[in-house]
Amino acid sequence: MNKEERKVAIAAYKERKPSIGVFAVRCAATGEVWVGTSPNLDKAQNKVWFSLRMGNSFYRSLQIAWIRHGEGSFSFEMLERIKDLEDEDSVYIRKTQLAERARFWREKFGAEDL
Repeated sequence: MNKEERKVAIAAYKERKPSIGVFAVRCAATGEVWVGTSPNLDKAQNKVWFSLRMGNSFYRSLQIAWIRHGEGSFSFEMLERIKDLEDEDSVYIRKTQLAERARFWREKFGAEDL
């Protein structure tokens, strides 16, 4: 990759919009599911896994399951990417629509909130 191609690639990376949506964390050992939303799905797993590894997750039931069953029992799944929200400027509209979609997925899986 030459210097100009590198500049173009870096500029394209910086201009890309984050993928907004809903995700699930599943425990294979227990079958439990937790559903959450993120303004950046590409970074959501790293955020959740980091807090669990540090032992300071805000989600007590998830942290307890993580400690009991270990990282290997958990998987991360992107459930829904909401492209319409990527261009939405209103934070209120984004949060409202994300909350609605998360509620749908929680009900579908009988999941807990993240």
